[in-house]
This record gives sequence, C-alpha cells and structure tokens, in this order.
Amino acid sequence: MKIIQLSDPHLMAPGGLLYGSDPLARLDACLADISRNHADADLVVVSGDLTNDGERAAYAALRDRLGKFAPPCRLMLGNHDDRALFLDMFPDAPADRGFVQSVFDGADGRLILLDTLDSGHVEGRLCQSRLGWLDERLREARDRPVFLFMHHPPFRIHMPVLDEVRLADADALHEVLSRHGNVRHIFAGHVHRLIAGSWRGIPVSTLRSTNHQTGLDFSDSWQLGHEPPAYAVIFIDADGVIVHFHDFPVG
Repeated sequence: MKIIQLSDPHLMAPGGLLYGSDPLARLDACLADISRNHADADLVVVSGDLTNDGERAAYAALRDRLGKFAPPCRLMLGNHDDRALFLDMFPDAPADRGFVQSVFDGADGRLILLDTLDSGHVEGRLCQSRLGWLDERLREARDRPVFLFMHHPPFRIHMPVLDEVRLADADALHEVLSRHGNVRHIFAGHVHRLIAGSWRGIPVSTLRSTNHQTGLDFSDSWQLGHEPPAYAVIFIDADGVIVHFHDFPVG
C-alpha cells in the first residue's frame, strides 16, 4: 500500500495569513505536488487541524480544493476544528457514533483513523464510546496488521509545551491496543515536527504542518520553526513500514 499523510493545514478564510504564510496557498502547493508525483496513492490522509479557527469559509475552501483532487482522501479532526460544522460541511465524510473516525482496509492491512478531538480543549481525549469503537475495529482485524492514525500523539516528545497537550488518556489507549497486539505503527500530527521513535514498543512518527512549524526548543516556551512544510509518503507491505518525509515546493 502507498499512503500519503499530510497534516495541520490550519486553513483560514481565503486570503488570510498565519505566521506570515497563506495556509490555503500552501495546501494548494501540497496537493499539486501529490497529484504530480503520487496520483497512484491508495489513500491520502489529512491528520487534523484542517482549519485554524473552525471557520465555515475555511472548510468551504477545503471542500472546493478536494473536489478537484483525484486521489482518494480521508479527513481527520484536530483541536482547532469544529466537529459539528465539519460534519455539516462534509456530510459524506466517513463517521461513526458521531465522531469523524473510520477504517480503510487495504491489501496489506487495516488503517484506523481515530477521532481524538475533545471540543473546547487543546489536548486530545478518547471517551469510552471511542475506545469501545477502537476495540471493536481491532478485534475485527484479528491477525491483520493495523496502522493507527490520530491527531494527538499519545507519547511524549520531550518538548514540555507540547507534551502538556498530547492525548490525555494515553494509558487507556494503550490498554486497548495491548489487548490485541496488532497495531504496527502510529501516525500522528499536532506537533508540527518530523519525529520518529517508538512508544511502549509500537513504532511512531509525526509530521510537519503544511503551513508553519514548531521550532526545536526543549524549554517551557513555544518557538516558531523555520523548516519547510512537508508531507509523508508511506509504503506498507508484508516486510514492514517505510516512511519518506518530503519537503514540497511552495513557489
């Protein structure tokens, strides 16, 4: 399977700038680069913070762009999103139990896209309904490898200002995952950095934003980074998972 992950576009109403960049123009550049080079992708996953302020105009701009985008695409929510408005604007988006979460069964395993948005809070949470849904989807997969996509990472990245707003109930998530033992990789967003490692024995990775980045600062403050935007090209087969991080041109 060939999966593309992009994350944290933080779209504004058309014409709006964020940290000196135009998030919509950056997303246009990203989608154009994917269309030129990865039109054969099995799935494109946008792992949350679709908008910066949950504005209707920003969701409308995203809907317009994706209407012209050929590869199959799944949208996820982050803490900057508005779940009710998103579902109103994207009524055909896969959802279950009122949450924007779904599965994608491919030739080499199952992708699970998990909704970690806790409305009104920056950190992520998983209620009992979502944990139960995840438990059922993992049980269905049985011995097939599973690849979990979520906006909020459950693991520390050792940057205090971001670790404070990761997934709040990581232990509850791990309890569900360990019950089945079939999750082979966790792909997250939220932190606006390229990070790879493992969490309690499970390989993990995070991704830069398509608009702005977090600087490499291990103090108690947040700093704007100056790295270019990127997306990930993920190859999954019987041998494992390979993730390429690509800095796409922004014009």
